[in-house]
Amino acid sequence: MAKTTPGEFIRQVRSEGSKVVWPTREETVRTAIFVGIMVVLLSLFFLGIDSAFGAVVRWLLTLA
Repeated sequence: MAKTTPGEFIRQVRSEGSKVVWPTREETVRTAIFVGIMVVLLSLFFLGIDSAFGAVVRWLLTLA
């Protein structure tokens, strides 16, 4: 296997970089808002699950 020279490596990186399709500002903002909403919803969901399990464990400990 032949080694790639630094110059050839840079040309390959530039070639691959030119193929990247960057999102528009609108797509980036929309995705960021969606991610923020999902973080809040999942945080509330896991808070509820954790609270429920905590209540069950406290109830079980009162039986012991």
